Amino acid sequence: MHIEPGMLSAAKIVGANAAALGFLATHAPAFLRRPIEWIKALLAAVFFSIFMEVWHQPVGPSELHFIGASAIYFIFGFPATLFGFGIGLALQSLLFEPQDLVHLAVNSLSLMVPLVCAHAMGGKRLLESGGVASIRWSSVLRFDAVYYSGVVAMVGFWLMLGERATVFTDWAIFAAAYLPVVLCEPAISCGLLRALGRLDADNPLLRVTTLRSPALA
Repeated sequence: MHIEPGMLSAAKIVGANAAALGFLATHAPAFLRRPIEWIKALLAAVFFSIFMEVWHQPVGPSELHFIGASAIYFIFGFPATLFGFGIGLALQSLLFEPQDLVHLAVNSLSLMVPLVCAHAMGGKRLLESGGVASIRWSSVLRFDAVYYSGVVAMVGFWLMLGERATVFTDWAIFAAAYLPVVLCEPAISCGLLRALGRLDADNPLLRVTTLRSPALA
C-alpha cells in the first residue's frame, strides 16, 4: 500500500499533509481525553509495525503488506488503531526507510480513511456489542473486506494523481493480490481474540484492550 517517493508532486504532498492533520484533529478529542488510549496507540503502532515488516511483497505499482488491521482494531479499539497506524508508519520510516517520510501523510491516509469506513460500516457496532472475545469469523471477514477494499481504492486514488501514468491492469493485479490476505487475516484475528478472552478478568494485559476497557467511538 506504499506510494513510492517521486510519484506525487510537492503540491499534492502538501495537500495530503494538510488532509492527514485535519483528519487526525477531528478524532483527537476522544483520543486525548483518556491517557490509556495513548498506551494502546503505542502498542497498536508496535504490533502494526511488526506485521508490516514480517511480510511484505512488491506487487504491481505498490507493495502488498499484511497489516493486521482487524486484529489491532478489535484488540485496541478505533482511536488507538487510527493513531497507531500513523505512529507506526513514522517509526518504520525513521528506522528502515527514511525516504518514505516524504509520503508519511499519503501512506497514513491510505490506512486511516479505510479504517474510518470499516468502523462506520459495522466495526463500531461490533465493538459496542461487548462480545469482541467471541466475535465470529464472518464478521471479521466483512470488516477486512471493507477495510482492504478501501486500501486498494486509496492506492488507486494516489496513482491517478501521480506524475507517472499507471496501467490499470497493474493496479488490478495489486488489488487481486490482497484477496488471500482478506481470507487469512480473520482467522488470525479471531485466534488472538479468543486467546485474550481466556485470560483471567484481572489480568493487567486486558486493561489496554477492548476486552476490558470500552472502545471509544
